[in-house]
Amino acid sequence: MDSMLKKQLLLDCVSIRKGIIEGTFNAKSGHPGGSLSIAEILAYLYRVEMNVDPKDSKKADRDRLVLSKGHAAPALYAALANAGFFPVEDLKTLRKSDSYLQGHPNMNYVPGVDMSTGSLGQGISAAVGMALGSKFGGDTFRVYTILGDGELGEGQVWEAAMFASAKKLDNLCVIVDNNNLQIDGTIEEVNSPYPIGEKFVAFGFNVIEIDGNDLEQVASAFEQAKTVKGKPTAIVAKTVKGKGVSFMENQVSWHGSAPNAEQYEIAMAELDKAQAELEG
Repeated sequence: MDSMLKKQLLLDCVSIRKGIIEGTFNAKSGHPGGSLSIAEILAYLYRVEMNVDPKDSKKADRDRLVLSKGHAAPALYAALANAGFFPVEDLKTLRKSDSYLQGHPNMNYVPGVDMSTGSLGQGISAAVGMALGSKFGGDTFRVYTILGDGELGEGQVWEAAMFASAKKLDNLCVIVDNNNLQIDGTIEEVNSPYPIGEKFVAFGFNVIEIDGNDLEQVASAFEQAKTVKGKPTAIVAKTVKGKGVSFMENQVSWHGSAPNAEQYEIAMAELDKAQAELEG
């Protein structure tokens, strides 16, 4: 990866993480842990991978992204704001009663959101439908969907996966945020989906397993996915829940807890320092 591009992507990651902390702190609620873990994936999607235009968020040939783990909306909103779909300042209105940035993405109000999500397990089905529609219509757009690893306990995920494989949807890319933690503990303790990669292989997917917080590996996975024909791709991205904020990393308690004023200051200071080091 070009060094200038990598630097820009790293700065995007910091901006996305700052947006997540800003939003959840001002909302006094939300899901920072699983939002912070997908910053690299979203940064690469919006900076490099996807054909999208913030000036024309509904253009017909745009690539689609479905955030199946809809509670990670703070990350998606921060990525969209960083990409220019709406003002960064609006992130402070997260979950306010008069805000368009609610706790789960709403395609009717938020520029750049392609599907309203929040009921876990259902987003991948919407993504599969979009990918099939692209094939039927003779279009070239690709469809991406981000799932949580705990979400894999939903049976609808595997119905959708089976259908995607049966229809040879090579324009579909499923990304599993494998941060190993869900609201009640580790995914092994709750209902283990392991081995995740082997399950998707059994369902007829091309599978790529990566460190999802490593931009070089993220870039390589998305490039490889575009070369695969005749089957969908699943990128199993091993990530760190709470990545980028030291006291949140690998702590299940930050699945659905917002930082208080003191924690907000510490988190933003860490992210400001990371930004300064990149800019310096």
